[in-house]
Amino acid sequence: MKNRKTVYYKTYDEDIVRSRSQDLQLPPGYQRYHKNPVYCAVSSLIYAVFAPFALLYVKLVLHVKTVNRHVLRECRNTGYFLYGNHTQPIGDAFAPGLYVAPKRIRTIAAPSNLGIPMLGKILPMLGALIIPDSPGDMKDFLTAMGKYLEQRDCIVIYPEAHVWPWCTFIRPFPETAFRFPVRFHAPCFCMTTTYQKPKRGKKPRITVYFDGPFYADASLKPKEAQRRLHDELAACMALRSKNSNYEYIHYEKRDPT
Repeated sequence: MKNRKTVYYKTYDEDIVRSRSQDLQLPPGYQRYHKNPVYCAVSSLIYAVFAPFALLYVKLVLHVKTVNRHVLRECRNTGYFLYGNHTQPIGDAFAPGLYVAPKRIRTIAAPSNLGIPMLGKILPMLGALIIPDSPGDMKDFLTAMGKYLEQRDCIVIYPEAHVWPWCTFIRPFPETAFRFPVRFHAPCFCMTTTYQKPKRGKKPRITVYFDGPFYADASLKPKEAQRRLHDELAACMALRSKNSNYEYIHYEKRDPT
């Protein structure tokens, strides 16, 4: 495609989109799960206020089409995990809430997101589940995740970790991202965002494919079950990504030398 932007990278762990608060650390005693009724009421109100914004953005700005979303109904009465490729800085934060409604989403996010001007302070109320920045904080993180699953919420995970805007291929991601479904014996789905040639203009059309549910094999040891789950979802997402036929941004690996 003529005049397309090219982004060069050395490793798949590079941050293509960086924030001023990239190295922000959580305050001591940071709380992820709240029982306070006032906090919960305000959280629900803010979530409801942002829902129309998310709908308008996804439908009128991104023009997203979904395929096979009905598979999510199979687990409508239980909490589950939803894995996706990370290619939209704003859309990936809000779109899943529309896909899984009336469930609420809890999106695993880095501490740096709390430093986003204006929006960062309320992200936890919108569902951001901030990952630990120290080993000692993992217990609270897992406890909160378990509570949200008990509430039948959807835990959204972008295992690629770093957002690469408009990327058309699935980047390698670690098996450890699948230890949570194994630990909590919870089902998981994948949503694969793909990009197609637009009818007019330069911005691609977006189609998101849903697949699942996938279950960890209870007959295997945890790490083996984790590996198999990773392989199943990675293969499924790689296959779906082949439906991309248009590069708005071209990603090219730079020679390490």
